[in-house]
Amino acid sequence: MLEKRNLDSLGISMLLVISVGLGLNHVVIKLVNEGLQPVFAAGLRSVGAAICVYIWMRMRGLRLDFQKGTIAAGFAIGVVFSLEFLGLFIALDLTTVTRTSVIFYSMPVWTAIMAHFLLPGERLTPLKTAGLALAMGGVIWAIADRDAGVAGTANIWGDLAALMGALGWMGVAILARVTTLNRVSPEMQMFWQLLVSGPILLVASLFFGPFIRDIVPMHWLGLAYQTVLIAAAAFLAWFWLLNRYKASAIASFAFLTPIISVGLGWLVLDEPMSASIALKLALVAVGIVLINRPPKRRVARPHPAE
Repeated sequence: MLEKRNLDSLGISMLLVISVGLGLNHVVIKLVNEGLQPVFAAGLRSVGAAICVYIWMRMRGLRLDFQKGTIAAGFAIGVVFSLEFLGLFIALDLTTVTRTSVIFYSMPVWTAIMAHFLLPGERLTPLKTAGLALAMGGVIWAIADRDAGVAGTANIWGDLAALMGALGWMGVAILARVTTLNRVSPEMQMFWQLLVSGPILLVASLFFGPFIRDIVPMHWLGLAYQTVLIAAAAFLAWFWLLNRYKASAIASFAFLTPIISVGLGWLVLDEPMSASIALKLALVAVGIVLINRPPKRRVARPHPAE
């Protein structure tokens, strides 16, 4: 196995592009929600992305690996993935990109807590605990702040939907590591998530009103962006980076996406921006950095007799 390297100019450039793409994604979802029912759009996105991932796997000579012992785990991760995007798309329909991003990107907080109990070698250190406290403080403050002029359009159901999305995202990350899916490739893990979530979300959309709202061609372009460039290409590129570079270096870029999302929400959608919002976001961003920061390696001092 080749030793994973530190980030070089290629890795940094790709991470910046992915961060901007993911940051823009929340804005695009909110815009597409004006033309398509959110849950229906999420279902279409999963179906289209599953096709894209399948084509990618075939082009690379990878087969669909439905190996024995992974079927139940595959369905489980697909169900949790469905809850993640059910929450995210509904949140962006009910409240602002700003509020959604602050809450949704608290995912590393919940992952760190669960990993402490479920994953060997992932216990909370004092540094991670401090980061967890900061990020959780920012999220709790965002949910508790009901002043629309300060925190954006306040909708408790939208806030709770964003929190459900964050917890679903955490569930996907944990299931990929603790179940038998850790025996299959990242592409196959992703295919499971998309394959199962597509039908679930499309069936769920029957309970959320008309599929079409006020559709124009731009909404279809936005859906294509989410499907091809985000749900398929961006995450495949992320997996490629994880296989090439050190995970700790890649994780250090996690704080960029919510900052970009909030900035684009202000720039594109004219959402409110204030010192209060910036402080909430800073708490979450700094918390994410501390949670993902690798522990310092102790350098053994030579024995005096040596």
